[in-house]
Amino acid sequence: MGEYLLVIDEGTTSTRAMLFRPTGECVASEAAPLTQHYPRPGWVEHDAVEIWRRSVHVAGVMVARAGGAERILGVGITNQRETIVFWNRDTGEPLAPAIVWQDRRTADFCRALRDAKHEPAVQAKTGLLLDPYFSGSKIGWALREWPDLAAAGDRLAVGTVESWLVWKLTGGLHVTDATNAGRTALMDLDTGDWDHGLLDLFGVPRAHLPEIVDCAGRFGETRAFGPPIPIRGLAGDQQAASIGQACLAPGETKATFGTGAFILTHTGRKLRSDHRLLSTVAWQLGGERAYALEGSVFVAGSLVQWLRDQLGLISEAEETEALARSVPDNGGVYLVPALSGLGAPWWRPDARASISGLSFAATKAHIARAALEAQGHQAHDLKTAFAADGQDWATLRIDGGMVANDWLAQDLADMLALPVERPRFTETTALGAAMLAGVGVGLFASLDEAAGMRGPVGRFEPSIDADEREARLAGWRHAVEGVLR
Repeated sequence: MGEYLLVIDEGTTSTRAMLFRPTGECVASEAAPLTQHYPRPGWVEHDAVEIWRRSVHVAGVMVARAGGAERILGVGITNQRETIVFWNRDTGEPLAPAIVWQDRRTADFCRALRDAKHEPAVQAKTGLLLDPYFSGSKIGWALREWPDLAAAGDRLAVGTVESWLVWKLTGGLHVTDATNAGRTALMDLDTGDWDHGLLDLFGVPRAHLPEIVDCAGRFGETRAFGPPIPIRGLAGDQQAASIGQACLAPGETKATFGTGAFILTHTGRKLRSDHRLLSTVAWQLGGERAYALEGSVFVAGSLVQWLRDQLGLISEAEETEALARSVPDNGGVYLVPALSGLGAPWWRPDARASISGLSFAATKAHIARAALEAQGHQAHDLKTAFAADGQDWATLRIDGGMVANDWLAQDLADMLALPVERPRFTETTALGAAMLAGVGVGLFASLDEAAGMRGPVGRFEPSIDADEREARLAGWRHAVEGVLR
């Protein structure tokens, strides 16, 4: 008899598997790193074979830890969104590198579509903007530029990462859930189906794409680990994190600080932003969609990784907290982390990062502090945009690898001037996928019933005065203006 929910959490820099009890307790986890490939400036690629092999490996470790496949009730999958995979239907092998969500190679194409006044129609149908972040332009580019894809004809299958993993796990089921499909710029948010006008605009044949399905339900079964295990939950990572944070009622907001930073406010109904935010599917169950408003920041935890791996300022990410505490303020140093362009609310893929305000008095502690402060500054920019769209935040629920840093969590509360909640168990992306799988196998009748898996939370209250906050934000605005020129 099954007693565990198995989650595959396939991220940008690593893939992991986690084993949950229906109570929400995580009893085991296993992770493996993923290689980032940068063949040209602005290009970011993954090896889809590596994604598959490492994902199935860590999942296999968890199945063994559970005591065998028969002990698993169901599988939930959550994934890096917008990353796109191309494979052969006959062989199940990739035909090209996977193009990662951070990739900027289609910036000129998206700019041309904006100049041709296509963005209002795209936003009205998809809730998204014309930016290389989204999958549609990536797919169109690959079909034009990589001859092997065109030569494959009807044998070509295209999908986001959860689609690729389901195909491999089941031996050929080609589906994608509505949260991932909604990030391609090819799905109509109202109908929940691929839109012929959008497919034509980006140059993507419908025949290559998967069927769009719910986030909880029956998605085949896998025999990759012995006896069959049903696959029952699917969601993009940010939507899964929002579910894991129990943001299930309008107005409830979460922020995930991982490779990038992504803030979602549950709106219930579809809401069009007038301030460069995104309308997105929060989840789809029984064919009915709930919606969220989203602000996407491209560089968050990857900024700390850059300080470590490229600049050598730190040897471990954890050092940033002690460095930030070692100086009384940022010393006038500001870091605008536009290493992959600027996301919301600016949407400037051409922007480049800057470190400003340096003097002989500046130390690596000031730069490390400026990197952490940039998270609160970017979050404040988004809070302003959300408020302008009538969706201001009362409390922010945070998660992701960066927020284990207490200094950062407190700084977010200080910069946003509101309470910040951090759950004791911060891997809420995996937890949300477990909740969906629990609904899919019938453990819970609804997400509200599954929300008890979230567990206890801690709370950070604002502790600085308005003048100090405004002085910091004024310096930030000046730094961003320098990048946007």
